Amino acid sequence: MVRINLDVNQYFSVFLPTLTRLHSGGRVEQYIRLPSDGLMQMTPISLVLRGTYMGRMSNRDRFLAVMDYHPVDRVPNYEAGAWAQTRQRWSAEGLNPDTLHWDWFTGEEYFDMDAREYIPIHFDMVPAFEPEVIEETERHEVIRDSKGRIRKALKDGAIGNSRTSMDQYLRFAVESRADFRDLRKRFVADLGKRYPPQWRETMLPRWKNREHVLVLGRNCSTLGFYWRAREWMGTEDLSYAWYDKPDLMHEMMEFIADFTIEVARPILDAVDVDYVFINEDMAMKQGPLLGPETYRTFVFPHMKRLVTYLKSNGAKYVIVDSDGNSEPLISLLMDAGVDGLWPLERASADTDPHFLRKKYGRSLRLWGAVDKRELSKDKRAIDVHLVQFADLIEEGGFIPTVDHTVPPDISFDNFCYYMERKKQLLTGRL
Repeated sequence: MVRINLDVNQYFSVFLPTLTRLHSGGRVEQYIRLPSDGLMQMTPISLVLRGTYMGRMSNRDRFLAVMDYHPVDRVPNYEAGAWAQTRQRWSAEGLNPDTLHWDWFTGEEYFDMDAREYIPIHFDMVPAFEPEVIEETERHEVIRDSKGRIRKALKDGAIGNSRTSMDQYLRFAVESRADFRDLRKRFVADLGKRYPPQWRETMLPRWKNREHVLVLGRNCSTLGFYWRAREWMGTEDLSYAWYDKPDLMHEMMEFIADFTIEVARPILDAVDVDYVFINEDMAMKQGPLLGPETYRTFVFPHMKRLVTYLKSNGAKYVIVDSDGNSEPLISLLMDAGVDGLWPLERASADTDPHFLRKKYGRSLRLWGAVDKRELSKDKRAIDVHLVQFADLIEEGGFIPTVDHTVPPDISFDNFCYYMERKKQLLTGRL
């Protein structure tokens, strides 16, 4: 058998005339079959597609093909967003901020990002706590937020609700089992307010005939087990509670799974979705904020139950969002059925996507991994950084994005250059 590497033009000029049927999903049928190793085989010739695709793909087909390691015209172009302080800097550098809509998860046309639609389910408290300012000085304010937390926040550098430093958390809504059972009254699943008005009539027909990616829940709405428990108790009290209040923690983890399933049920009964993003943020620079044994004991059974429900009821993929270094928990996440991880932070944890691909193989899809620190340097540094992803782009199962939202030390010119060079990377031309 002879193996030949061809570019797009050679493929169309040499091989296409010999084919009788071409499938829009990327698979050539009748004379050519596509085996599991990703090589398109013809007897006696083997054609290796390197970043090529026969015809234009829809956003949805492109996403699904990348996730399944199939040939694509290019990899999806996604990003997460930018700080309010970044918008301020870019405006000073000449950008009219009204040129952009700034919701990059749904896709910023200015930068040729691909469209994603997020079904706006309300997974949070109904009703929320009434926010109030408890104390205010020239430098800070103490507030009770909508989640019942009391926080002390610096005013310096704040733009709207976007601050340049983390708030100091003084108190949380749950300090005892009685507090938790009282809080549960705000998490009744069967409420019409949790869904868009008239969604079955106005949205469902579009969802069923879509060519774009459809996601269950907005970003940071489908909250995971650690994230919710931390919001309710705080990092310090939660860290002790696994040991001091195990019965409460078992009850809490079971409730989170039950509640999430029941809120998701009406949507998944009506339409399949392309993925679900479970937000966890359960790690820091040196590792996760709970150990593997703690995760296995308290979280894993309910995470597996939740993921199994989602994937058995129309969710194609489940992706976990966790900042920091969550690598010690990845095997457990995969055992629970999780398909991918984002954002693979380089700045805070130096998460290496090549290491993860080598260790966990193709079962773990990788999103993110573009080091925001490199984008603040010169154009050569950006080029050197992006070219390291070329082999992952070619292999599939990898979607590069900045490893979190874009901070204000990145100039508008640098970001534009990054996006242009990334577009070349996504087509295999960098």
